[in-house]
Amino acid sequence: MTLPTPGQRFRDAVASEHPLQVVGAINANHALLAQRAGFKAIYLSGGGVAAGSLGLPDLGITGLDDVLTDVRRITDVCDLPLLVDVDTGFGSSAFNVARTVKSMIKFGAAAIHIEDQVGAKRCGHRPNKEIVTQQEMVDRIKAAVDARTDDSFVIMARTDALAVEGLNAALDRAAACIEAGADMIFPEAITELAMYKTFADRVKAPILANITEFGATPLYTTEELAGVDVSLVLYPLSAFRAMNKAAENVYTALRRDGTQKNVIDTMQTRMELYDRINYHAFEQHLDSLFAQKKS
Repeated sequence: MTLPTPGQRFRDAVASEHPLQVVGAINANHALLAQRAGFKAIYLSGGGVAAGSLGLPDLGITGLDDVLTDVRRITDVCDLPLLVDVDTGFGSSAFNVARTVKSMIKFGAAAIHIEDQVGAKRCGHRPNKEIVTQQEMVDRIKAAVDARTDDSFVIMARTDALAVEGLNAALDRAAACIEAGADMIFPEAITELAMYKTFADRVKAPILANITEFGATPLYTTEELAGVDVSLVLYPLSAFRAMNKAAENVYTALRRDGTQKNVIDTMQTRMELYDRINYHAFEQHLDSLFAQKKS
């Protein structure tokens, strides 16, 4: 029996949950935690790779290989379909975009989103963003679609035009991207709930809502988003932010108190960690190998 591809599993998840909650997993361990919590799809944030893996800001500094390293680590241990942020495609030409798409498929990703910012990009919720022309964005989408070695692999077009050129320009770009072959639309930094409905009505394709904390978009609920025909709800860095805050608190307590006793109740226990990564199954296999050698 042929198993469904990652891309097909992503499409199936979108079809089965309304809207589909896509949660950010900053590493392979978090991917397993998301799977345990019942999510049907996960996400690797470009800003998360920059900050989490490299300790750098999300300003177009990250390269393709940086992201692929984290993609491989996640897909090696977790079979949830993975949506990956590929920024502007990691290069200035159609050849770069094609290489990115082919590499993502090879490394087990299910979907990507590619955006219309210039190469020296910014976080979508920061001011002073610069975007390429609509034609250049269309060319990026065409290059991505043409490069697919698996037709089920999802190409999602992200537009940052709302904050730069206004709603009508963003709608025009979204429609042009769908016409160029994009499967889904990611309108970034939406400020009003009704705007999602406007996008959905215009493009007739699945719309993603990026519900990131401390940004331009209010923290709408899944019920509210379902009411305006949003198909996917993204929480890109929620667990990452919580993880960072917890780590800071532990470091502060250790330095201040000279012991971790006062923060021990905030930690995942050793047995909880072992359970989440299936440690004992690996150890039992190792024990059986040792026993065979001795016998």
